[in-house]
Amino acid sequence: MSMARIYINWPCPSMFAANQQGTSRKSFFIGSFIIVAFILLCVVVVVKTRSADRPDNKGDKSELEDVNKSGSKLHYGIVIDCGSSGSRIYVYYWPPHSGKPGELLNIQQLRDGEGNLVVKKVAPGLSEYEDTPHDASDHISKLLRYASQYIPKEHHKETPLYILATAGMRMIPEKAQKAILTDLLTDIPKLFDFQVAENHFEVISGKLEGVYAWIAVNYVLDKFSHGPEDHALVSVKLPGQGGKTHLRRRTVGMMDMGGGSVQIAFEVLNEREELPKHLVAEVNLGCQDSDTEHTYRVYVTTFLGYGANSARERYEEKLLKQAAKLGDSRPGQNTTYPVLDPCLPQSMPLESEDEKSVKHYFKGTGSYDECRSGLMPLLNLTVPCPQEPCSMNGVSQPLIDHTRSSFYGFSEFWYSMEDVYHKGGNYSSAIFNKYSSEFCGSSWSQLSKWYDQHLYPKADEARFKYQCFKAAWLSTVFHNGFKFPEEYKNLKSAQLINNKDVQWTLGALIYRTRYIPLRDIEKHQMEYQSMHKPSWFRVSRLFYNEYLILVCFFIVLASIVLYMQRLRLCPKRTNIRRVPSMSYFLTEEDQMEQGKKGFIYL
Repeated sequence: MSMARIYINWPCPSMFAANQQGTSRKSFFIGSFIIVAFILLCVVVVVKTRSADRPDNKGDKSELEDVNKSGSKLHYGIVIDCGSSGSRIYVYYWPPHSGKPGELLNIQQLRDGEGNLVVKKVAPGLSEYEDTPHDASDHISKLLRYASQYIPKEHHKETPLYILATAGMRMIPEKAQKAILTDLLTDIPKLFDFQVAENHFEVISGKLEGVYAWIAVNYVLDKFSHGPEDHALVSVKLPGQGGKTHLRRRTVGMMDMGGGSVQIAFEVLNEREELPKHLVAEVNLGCQDSDTEHTYRVYVTTFLGYGANSARERYEEKLLKQAAKLGDSRPGQNTTYPVLDPCLPQSMPLESEDEKSVKHYFKGTGSYDECRSGLMPLLNLTVPCPQEPCSMNGVSQPLIDHTRSSFYGFSEFWYSMEDVYHKGGNYSSAIFNKYSSEFCGSSWSQLSKWYDQHLYPKADEARFKYQCFKAAWLSTVFHNGFKFPEEYKNLKSAQLINNKDVQWTLGALIYRTRYIPLRDIEKHQMEYQSMHKPSWFRVSRLFYNEYLILVCFFIVLASIVLYMQRLRLCPKRTNIRRVPSMSYFLTEEDQMEQGKKGFIYL
C-alpha cells in the first residue's frame, strides 16, 4: 500500500477577506506608513547620536558673552593699595574658569555703567594712623562702602578682599604696623561680608610689589598664554624636569620710576646664572605647585632714593657742597648769588627748601649734556659689587639680551616723554635727547610764554619746571645705571596697555587667586571622562553612526520587495465565485486525481 501524500494549496489571504479590494488598499497604506516612519526613526537616531558625539566647540568669546548677559556667573575680587600718600581701591571681576589646565583666570578691572573704572582714593596714607590705629578701619571703610555698591549683594561672601600696604607702612615701626592690621582684621569682617583671612591684610615688601607689577604687565600683554601666534617665543628649561625644555611666549621686563624709588623686573632665562636670593623670585602662576609650565624666575630690585624727586634732593645737596668747596660761604642763600644749575632751562630761577626749612636759590644754565654728566655720581657706580655684572649702588644685575628683550617703562618714563614732548610710546634715545637738549637750552621767559598759552596741557607747573632735570635723570638711569645701550629700540613708555590701567594690584590678585581654577579644572576633567569613552568605543560608535542609515535602507528595500512579491502571488479579483477546493480534505493520491487539484468553479 502506497503511502498517502498530502497536497496543500495555500490560498491568498485576500480569499477570506470580506472586502478584498478595500483591505488590500488599506494594507498598502499601512505598510507605506510603517516604512516611512521607520526611515524617519533611523534618521532621528543617527542625528541624535552624532550630536551627542560632537564636542562642544563654543569658545571663550561666546562664554564671555554669556557671562556678560548674566552677572550671577561673575566672580569678584577687591585689592586696596595702601600707599604713603593715600589708599586706593580697585575692583576686579572674572567669569568662570574654562577648566583647561593651561589657562589662567580672565581677570578684568570692573567699570561702572558709564564705562569708568571703579577706582577710588582717600587720603591720608594708612601709615598716618601710627598713633591712632583704632581709626584705621574707618579709613578703609570709606573705600569698601564705595566698592560694595558695584558688587551684587549675593556675591559679597565669596569676594576675596586684600588690603596690601607698601612703602608708607614699611617706614613705621613693626609694632605700629601690627596694631593697624589687627584693627582691620577685627573690625572689617564685622562691617562687611567680604571674604577675609589673616594673610589678606599685610605689609608687602618692595620686592613683592615689583613681582606683582611684572605679573600685571605680562598678563595684560597675554604673555602667560601658550599659543605661539603673534608673540616672540623662547625655549626654557623646566625646573625639576631633568633638563626638559618648554617653548613659551617671551615675557617683557618692566621699569617704574616714581618720586622716591625706581624699580626694575624681568625674567631670567639663563638657568645657570647664579644670583643673590634676595634679588630673584621664583613665581608659579599655575593652580598647582607641580605646574612647571607657569613657573618663572624673575629678577627684581628696588632702588630707594633713585626716584625723580629724591634724586633732585640729592642733586641739590651735591651742588651746594660743590659751591661751598669753591669758597662760597653761603652758597645759594639769596637771589643775588644763586647756585648755577645746568639741569634747569636758561635763566630759570628756582627757590628750594631743605629738610631744615632753609631756603636755597638756583639759576638754570640750560645744558642738557652737562646736566647728565653732573648726575653720574648720584648712581654710585663705584660701590663695590659682590657679583658682576652690576647696575647701580653695587647691586648685581643679570645680563640682558638687548637684541631680543623688550621693556615697558611706567610713571616717570611716561611723564617725561609725553607731558612736554608728546613722544610717549616707543623710546628712541636720539629723539629723546634732541627734544631734551632743545627744551633745556631754551630761555625760561620763552618757555613761560608757551606754557601760559596752554601749549603743554598735560604738564602741570611742577612738571614743566623740572622737565629738564627729570629727562636727564631718566636717561642717565636707563643707559648708565641699567646699562642699556644708546641704540636700544625695545623700550616703550606707557600709562595704559591695551587701554587698561596696569597696576601692581592686578598682579597681586592674579597671584593670590591662582588656586581658584583648580576646582573648575577637576570638574571639567570629570565631565570630560564621563562624556568621552575609550577609543575602541568611539570607533565602533562611529561605524555604527555611519552605516545605520544604510542598514535601514536595505531593510526597507527588502520589505518593499517582499511585500510586492506577496501581492503578485494573489490572483486578480474576478466576478466568478470561488470556493475552496476539496483537495484540502483529500488525503490519497487517487482522491486528489478525482477531485482535481486547485479550485472548483461552480
